[in-house]
Amino acid sequence: MLLVGAVQARELRVCADPNNLPFSNEAGEGFENKLASLIAEELGAEVRYTWWAQRRGFLRNTLKAEACDLVTGLPANLEGVRTTAPYYRSSYVFVTRTGGPEVQSLNDPVLRQAKIGVHLIGDDGSNTPPAHALSRRGIIENVRGYMIYGDYNDPNPPARIIESLAKGEIDVAIVWGPLAGYFAQREGVPLKVTPVRPIFDGPQLPMVFDISMAVRKEDEAMRQEVDAALARRRGDVDAILAAFGVPRLDNNLKRAGRVP
Repeated sequence: MLLVGAVQARELRVCADPNNLPFSNEAGEGFENKLASLIAEELGAEVRYTWWAQRRGFLRNTLKAEACDLVTGLPANLEGVRTTAPYYRSSYVFVTRTGGPEVQSLNDPVLRQAKIGVHLIGDDGSNTPPAHALSRRGIIENVRGYMIYGDYNDPNPPARIIESLAKGEIDVAIVWGPLAGYFAQREGVPLKVTPVRPIFDGPQLPMVFDISMAVRKEDEAMRQEVDAALARRRGDVDAILAAFGVPRLDNNLKRAGRVP
């Protein structure tokens, strides 16, 4: 009797950065890797990655070029793509050594004296919200910039800012929460992570972001599938984020009745 070959498993084509923990890496060790595997399991699919450094041109060369069908870890309602419902909300944070400066706000006077590290993106004004916020306050001379793309030959280039803080080269790092939460736990000295306040530094400068997954704008069916999978596995999503030390604002705001 002639047997018909098994049906080929569905592929979930994901584009991600191969060198960007805690989010993703080629070994599949990041929390976005874990979330992609979770989605694939729900869809009865196997993950197939297209690796691309997540810097300028990333979406143009990956999702929009149809090299993949899903990108994780993007701001909700990002223009040019169709995003899922957010699966977490986090913020920029202050990171300090235990016994170092106590910083609660961008308006804290201590920021005018402390050595501050911030991530920089480029020299064309497209910098991180904390870099713009400090500049607005005239806090410039005591700020050290760390290129967020860094040296891509090194593992996880954005982590250099946390290493510098642990070594005492700076007193305060102001970085994106998930990066800080992950690497602060892995340094040899105790580090404190505190959400940046105010969470909106003027109408155009948020310090807090809702994070979603994205598909191409025309792929509404795919978006609905991923949305449903995230909803069904909400508990597992939360457990993965907690295991990686992601600072969450959505949980606190929900308890306070300020988020639907």
